Amino acid sequence: MKIDVSDFRVGEGDQVDLKKWPTDVKRICKSTEHYNKQIAHHVEKLTALQRLHYASRECAILLIFQAMDAAGKDGAIRHVMSGVNPQGCEVFSFKQPSAKELLHDFLWRTSCDLPERGRIGIFNRSYYEEVLITRVHPEILHHEGLPEALLVKSAVWKDRYRSIVDFERHLHANGTLILKFYLHLSKDEQLKRFIARIDDPEKNWKFSMADVKERGYWNAYMTAFEECLTATTTTDVPWYVVPADDKDNARLIVSQIVVDTMEALNMSYPKTTPVREHELKLIRKELLA
Repeated sequence: MKIDVSDFRVGEGDQVDLKKWPTDVKRICKSTEHYNKQIAHHVEKLTALQRLHYASRECAILLIFQAMDAAGKDGAIRHVMSGVNPQGCEVFSFKQPSAKELLHDFLWRTSCDLPERGRIGIFNRSYYEEVLITRVHPEILHHEGLPEALLVKSAVWKDRYRSIVDFERHLHANGTLILKFYLHLSKDEQLKRFIARIDDPEKNWKFSMADVKERGYWNAYMTAFEECLTATTTTDVPWYVVPADDKDNARLIVSQIVVDTMEALNMSYPKTTPVREHELKLIRKELLA
């Protein structure tokens, strides 16, 4: 099955209704062996592209992953980026803000970890948490030290959406290419994965009662994601809604999107100048003397 990444892209101006977006699609690979070959092929391509990206230093690449618990963010990142040189790639996971971070605007803490040109940055959750979990639990806003005048519920979310779009537009205009992935998991599949984590001693550490509590807000989270995706997808920085009930499919779709995007950059290794060529000849001559 050929992967057409446009099937998963949210267009600017689209009104997102997640009930109309599938959490599962036809199996891309017919067997585990086929999947292993396909993901290895993608990883091999990404490895070569990342090496070229690191050498050319023409832009930075930021991958953002958002999802409900147990959707497979960690696994997707681990499998897709397994062949990438750690020197050219960093993963950041953003949990509850620290006291210091709460003294700044909501975009500050992630801004400190943006990738430089030639590198790939991965945000496992991101500043989008401030319009997702905070939207579902608005009481969080009252612990962020904001002036009361800014806490008008009818305006705060629109203001944050606008801040995010402006922030990403600024990054794009200054050489940062952003890919945003929402791993779309069904409620039934989440339940299966939660039970598997409880039944497998090696996965017990992944589970907590907080996961059960947040599952109770499922409908509220779906509304928050729908409004977020609708408000913050743009032509230059779109969201991709990736069906996540099948982990293998999700990893192949994510890796295909990254490969296609990096190939479209038409990168090349820096050209050697005449002065540099002369210098290298002298070095070679000295080494062989």
